[in-house]
Amino acid sequence: MRFLAFTLAAPLASFGAIAVGERRPSWDRPAKSAVLGLVAGALGVTRDDADAHRALADDFLYAVRVEDFDQRVPGRPLTDFHTVQTAPSKRGRRFATRRDELSVQDRETILTRREYHTDCCFTALLWTESGAPLFSLERVADALRAPQFAPYLGRKSCPLTLPMAPRIVEATDAMEAFRLNDGAENEKVRLFRSERRAASKPRYVAIDRAAWPLLDHGRLEKRRDAIIHRGRWQFGLRDELRMDWPGDGHG
Repeated sequence: MRFLAFTLAAPLASFGAIAVGERRPSWDRPAKSAVLGLVAGALGVTRDDADAHRALADDFLYAVRVEDFDQRVPGRPLTDFHTVQTAPSKRGRRFATRRDELSVQDRETILTRREYHTDCCFTALLWTESGAPLFSLERVADALRAPQFAPYLGRKSCPLTLPMAPRIVEATDAMEAFRLNDGAENEKVRLFRSERRAASKPRYVAIDRAAWPLLDHGRLEKRRDAIIHRGRWQFGLRDELRMDWPGDGHG
């Protein structure tokens, strides 16, 4: 099988979980929808191109490995507070745009809390079981080397700190693909990991349940990151298997 491996590292990152009220929490790792959104931006696919986003979601399987920088969590958690102007809810009042909302006289200011992770690093894998995907692995790799839209890790204020260094590897499964990619990392990525004593300390792997039929170890988790409609920000549930990296004694 052929896998596309690439690095996602940033000094500040946010992986949007389900938002309720004024709190914007973050998962501890990139969602599949977030990585496919980054890939779409690199390819030059805009958010209103529903067919292209659907093709990416249908064609590609996904796995991510969380790298450990001698910490219990992938990147130290950080909470930021924002003040936001908004219009109070009233019966029958709807706003088509943010500009319309800010034009009312009775707007008020609320406090929101947004969660981030600092100094985090992940290795992502994409591969396809489709005979004719809309975007080949080679085309995606070229796009990640020279993206059409600037890539970021979660929010636009979270630029990448390392080149994504995409590389196509041939392996029997995702775990072997991670190992093979480790032996041929980009020099900047290798130096970054070495300086943080993380070169041999990945923590765990999260992989599409459909790509790992034997539930012989690890635990099954449900993530709301299956793309239904990117333009309307609609996402469904996806089964993901989380497994400790071999040799890691952490739970």
